[in-house]
Amino acid sequence: NYGSVLRDCSKAITLNARSSKAYYRSALALVALDRAEEAIDAATDVCSSTLKTRACSPCVHRHRARRDAKEKKEREKQERLRKEQEARYKMLAAFKERNLIVLKKKDDLDNPYEPHFDPEDPTGTSLIIPVFFLYPQYATSDIIPEFVEDTPFSSHLAVMFPPQAPPPAWDTKHEYVDGKLAVYAMTRRKRLLKVGKKMSLREVCTAAKEKEGELKDGLELKDGCLTFVVLPKGDAEKKWIDEYKATRDS
Repeated sequence: NYGSVLRDCSKAITLNARSSKAYYRSALALVALDRAEEAIDAATDVCSSTLKTRACSPCVHRHRARRDAKEKKEREKQERLRKEQEARYKMLAAFKERNLIVLKKKDDLDNPYEPHFDPEDPTGTSLIIPVFFLYPQYATSDIIPEFVEDTPFSSHLAVMFPPQAPPPAWDTKHEYVDGKLAVYAMTRRKRLLKVGKKMSLREVCTAAKEKEGELKDGLELKDGCLTFVVLPKGDAEKKWIDEYKATRDS
């Protein structure tokens, strides 16, 4: 018990202020208790009590090195925490600027995709956000893990549904073809926004903002992702819109 050792050594030093053994045992106990500063004092006292400074110097240096390493580790930890907090504040400010409403994540959710700032943007302000494309006709979806906010939706649709390529396995009617698709966004207040083919993600975020005097609105960032509905233009599109509005207004 290191506490007992320190008490015993304290008594010994009270009786004999030059008891190098008591100082030495105190220093060892203090090191074990991770009290480096006090250990240095005790080791220095060993040197003072024995007047063998040269012999004791390695002991003092060893304790000082341990103290310095501990202090450096603590400084690095505090700096890391400061940067993490600064990054969180910056991200929350970016969400607010884009009218994004962040929904609380489920504690057990293991989502490998997170919104982050574009490392290639010299201003450090452009966001990259994971985006889900939902296909309600077939109850399936795709995820675009890194949707750069200034990229138009048409760029992704052209890659995902090129006319010359075979359709996805779930597209049994071969309806999902670039140029023949409609994209919709749903806001927190259940407004339905049609996304123009040339619109960027950032522009849709701006369009989702509430009008002056209305309740707060915007796109919902759920589990770190935004969600959009993709439908073939025409009957399927109209049917889904009617069903959405009927459910919303009921």
